[in-house]
Amino acid sequence: MKSLGRLALWTLVSVVGATAYAVIASRRGEPLNAAWLIVAAVCTYAIGIRFYSKWIAAKALVLDDLRAPPAEVHDDGRDFVKTNKYVLFGHHFASISGPGPLVGPVLAAQFGYLPGTLWILIGALLGGAVQDFVILFASVRRDGKSLAEMVREEVGSFAGTIAMVAVLGILIILVANLGLVVDNALAESPWGVVTTAMTMPFAMIMGLYVRYLRVGKVLEMTAIGVVFLALSLLSGFAVNHHPTLGPIFTFSKERLALCLVVYGFTASVLPVWLLLAPRDYLVTFLKIGVVLLLAVGIVVVLPPLKMPWLTNPGSFTGGMRPVVAGSLFPFCFITIACGAISGFHSLVSSGTTPKMITRERTIRHVGYGAMCLESFVAIMAMIAACVLDPGVYFAVNAPAGLVGTTVGSVAQAVSGWGFPVSAGQISDLASAIGEKTVLARTGGAPTLAIGMASIFRAIVGGDAAMKLWYHFALMFEALFILTTVDVATRIGRFLIQELGGRVWPGLGDTKSYAANTGASLLFAGAWGYFLYAGVKDPLGGVNSLWPLFGIANQLLACVALCLATTILIKAGKPRMSLVVLGPLICLVAVTFSAGIEKIVHPNPRIGFLAMASKLTADLAAGAIPAAKVNATQALVFNSRLDALVAALFLGLVVAILVVSARECWLVLAGRKPSHLRETPPVWLPKTVIESELRRPWWQLGSAVMIVGALVRELSGEAAAARSQLPPDQALAQTLGDRYDHPDRPDRCC
Repeated sequence: MKSLGRLALWTLVSVVGATAYAVIASRRGEPLNAAWLIVAAVCTYAIGIRFYSKWIAAKALVLDDLRAPPAEVHDDGRDFVKTNKYVLFGHHFASISGPGPLVGPVLAAQFGYLPGTLWILIGALLGGAVQDFVILFASVRRDGKSLAEMVREEVGSFAGTIAMVAVLGILIILVANLGLVVDNALAESPWGVVTTAMTMPFAMIMGLYVRYLRVGKVLEMTAIGVVFLALSLLSGFAVNHHPTLGPIFTFSKERLALCLVVYGFTASVLPVWLLLAPRDYLVTFLKIGVVLLLAVGIVVVLPPLKMPWLTNPGSFTGGMRPVVAGSLFPFCFITIACGAISGFHSLVSSGTTPKMITRERTIRHVGYGAMCLESFVAIMAMIAACVLDPGVYFAVNAPAGLVGTTVGSVAQAVSGWGFPVSAGQISDLASAIGEKTVLARTGGAPTLAIGMASIFRAIVGGDAAMKLWYHFALMFEALFILTTVDVATRIGRFLIQELGGRVWPGLGDTKSYAANTGASLLFAGAWGYFLYAGVKDPLGGVNSLWPLFGIANQLLACVALCLATTILIKAGKPRMSLVVLGPLICLVAVTFSAGIEKIVHPNPRIGFLAMASKLTADLAAGAIPAAKVNATQALVFNSRLDALVAALFLGLVVAILVVSARECWLVLAGRKPSHLRETPPVWLPKTVIESELRRPWWQLGSAVMIVGALVRELSGEAAAARSQLPPDQALAQTLGDRYDHPDRPDRCC
């Protein structure tokens, strides 16, 4: 009877999900309610977690609860810690859910809602969640080793070194992209600049409070932080309407870019407890709260999607969509990036998470399930972008180089594309959100903030609250992104020291303040250069930098899937290796197609070399005004540099693919013994597992206790308590362990 009930339930879920997909795919010429996307997503994730991940766990990975994970074997209260599976799920999700799944779908909305939605759902189900699951499993079986270490052991030392270089280069492009998103969101916006800037001294006050005044009192710090966030928002409002202060804090994109580079460098060399940790902690809960609020808002409001299911590229200027130039394949998939599959997740899945797993069965729910939840965040971002009027969407996101710089020229250009919008409509939107202009706000963050504000105001406040909701959403995005910039710059510093230390040992001394400062300067200068180049790009920077980021991110996923394929083949399961080999083949096709097009495509809006050639010809013909000659020469150099970087990424991954393919071929042909570098197993008594399985659900702890445990874990309070050090030393050591390890990144894209 019980099995019949389950069969009926999952049959119902399958039918409802199939119906939602049919409606999404067949609706033409009339608005589609966002509820159908929510239903399709929930059913997809439910089936994937219940059946596909369970099949992989049983047939490919053979999870065994009797095999003790690293946290059980090496439990030291510091690096290896047995953690409640619900708390660990929240910790892992907070680590992998960066700004990528919020920004990527907003940019990909230019293709229409259908292609991006299908890729987010199917890509996550068959690719992203599988990658996270398998890499987490592999790291648990190898004492929590990092991705680069596992590649070095299973594929070869040469491949391991290449992987480390690739990660460093990819991090540079990642931070430059995130900085560009913040720059485009806050430029010419005194409200946004002041709101974001005020959180920095407030975070430092919180750090000093919990470090010296009330040692370890995290809940008190949380309450103070919430008040500070509200004060930041109100401070921005006051400055925005002040006749003197308003113009002072109205920053140009160039000035703001320099401020971001200085900030990133400073944050990376300050003690983690002073700025990074308190703000990271607050942003984590702000992130979870806003995502839940957005989900509730979408379910309550049930807004219709106004964006077409598929936009016609022929209707745009030059036969090309304006936000990210290029055809649907491969650029829609590259633009979505983290919402479907993210190579950076493999760094987190081989970082802190495998050292906190208590039983192997938890790997499935944490690795596969958390990626499904991030994919759901991407679906909500897609909805937030597509509920906007298409004319408004393109007016906000189209670069000034295509549509001009006045509301009249923008309205005329966008209306000519078949998406009617008036100059008055654009001006009214800027006034409604409290900004001077919404033109050329490329990068996705302003569009997402407008979409979120339009949903939130339908629940609380109405039109009068639009300004506050918009800047609240903008503050959330900016803080979210800047925290990732902090952590990535710190990780990049360690990678430079590890690689550079092989050439100059002094640079590798992580205890040397001079070495740390020098490495931070190198890394911040590297991503700052690409950021400034993007700011000066007449096409908005996003057109070149975001595809480069997407390519880099997906290439890192190729490295992770190469490792996963090699491990399964070495384990004697060549057929089961198809669960990772299939996504690998698809990613190679997508990323290499996009990478090659970005290098050699003849259209200057797509190809880096074509853009350099066009600008060089314009300079030779005297078509460039004298005042812009130097800037144009810089654009020529930057376009060629972008092409070189893309080629370098492709070359590094080709090397890893070749080495991995050779390793697999030798094993399959019987010319090399199949030897996995797994840690020798330590077995648990069956009585331990049996007692856990018999434990009734109400003894697992109430929801309040679990949330409280998650708060203590994310804040570092739990780790500080486990260290058994004096309170003033415990928190500093805990935060240092969390953020000062390049092989254990605590935040993702």
